[in-house]
Amino acid sequence: MCVTGVTVGFLSGLLGVGGAFLMVPVQFWVLTSMGFAPEVAIRTSFGTGLLVLVPTALSGAYAHHRLGEVVWKAAVILGIIGGAGAFIGAFTASQLSAKHLTVCFGIVVILLGIRMSTAELVETGKQRVESVGLYVLWGLPFGFLAGLIGVGGGGIMTVVMVLFLGFTVHEAVGTSSAMMIFTAIGGALSYLINGLGVVDLPPYSTGYLNWLQCLLLASGVPMAVVGARVAHALPARKLRFLLILVMFYVGIKMLLIL
Repeated sequence: MCVTGVTVGFLSGLLGVGGAFLMVPVQFWVLTSMGFAPEVAIRTSFGTGLLVLVPTALSGAYAHHRLGEVVWKAAVILGIIGGAGAFIGAFTASQLSAKHLTVCFGIVVILLGIRMSTAELVETGKQRVESVGLYVLWGLPFGFLAGLIGVGGGGIMTVVMVLFLGFTVHEAVGTSSAMMIFTAIGGALSYLINGLGVVDLPPYSTGYLNWLQCLLLASGVPMAVVGARVAHALPARKLRFLLILVMFYVGIKMLLIL
């Protein structure tokens, strides 16, 4: 768990992603191997993963802010709207089959990865869109997806910011880190509420949030600062290449998680 936490922290700062593609499978495997029901295990993994993302995203956003790569207007609007969507998405996840949800999301992520790999890279922020309406339009559905399958949404929104909102890769990574603070809080809160009263939860759980696993995974939070510094030093094209690889990995992992 600690190794997973360190890796997640580094990737969060480096690529503006939450790292749920690592946290969720590891937690799910541990919980099911301990005899917990798959539905309880997957929802606890989703909720706990979002809880871990709160300090991780805070650390990464602060580091990117110091480097001047966070567009705060976009981060706050996308984050607040996305957080509301994540709350609704987590509620929906507590009612539906996790298998269907992860398969659908895996397909979406892979398609976005393909789209980004064939798109022209925006090198400056001159074309950046600053429309509140568009931020709401993008933030709500992707926040919903974030809560639905327990991810921060940073990996998806980084791609959206580059392809459709005119952000540079570095701006997208930094801004998505800040946005995830809100989506993670919204989703985690919903998993907590919707897990209250559920029987046979893992020890040290409040709803679908497991505090022991959260503590172990959060050990990697300081690595988000290291990841942000590495991201700032990398050329935009190399950073995009890494992001594309992560997108494909996330998509495949989600398809195979259950």
